[in-house]
Amino acid sequence: MKQKGMSLIEILVVVSIFAILAIITTRSVLLTLQGSKKSESLVKVRENLGYSMGVVERQIRNANAIAECPNSDANVVNYTDQNGNPASFSCVNVGSTNAYVASGSARLTSTEITVTSCSFVCTPGTSANPPLVSVTLEAKDAAAVGIQNSSVSTTTQIYLRNY
Repeated sequence: MKQKGMSLIEILVVVSIFAILAIITTRSVLLTLQGSKKSESLVKVRENLGYSMGVVERQIRNANAIAECPNSDANVVNYTDQNGNPASFSCVNVGSTNAYVASGSARLTSTEITVTSCSFVCTPGTSANPPLVSVTLEAKDAAAVGIQNSSVSTTTQIYLRNY
């Protein structure tokens, strides 16, 4: 008489196959979630840098003059705005976890990001060209860790308008 059923070895093989499939699926889901978090982090940093760079570009392009060109401190650019008022942009606490870009004393970048590198370099104008300010910003998400912690950098050159 033949007995019907499964042996212990057959059950172990099936359980092992399902365990391997579960591990592969779990790792795939985790990698997808990490990629999504990294993408969200990069978008947040890009938006912050884009806003800051837009403010800097508008203000410097419309400035009447740069106070010190070439500037002795690449972390600060002082200028006279279109209304004749003194103003500045600066890199504050660069190298620390609370680094940011400031317009005067107001913060341009969010507390959610940390500025890792920042410079404002003024090149004097010539008879044919107005002064040029090169701005370089690099930042990362302040809360991101590990693989999600990527830096975003942006650079632009801004000519003052000829009035």
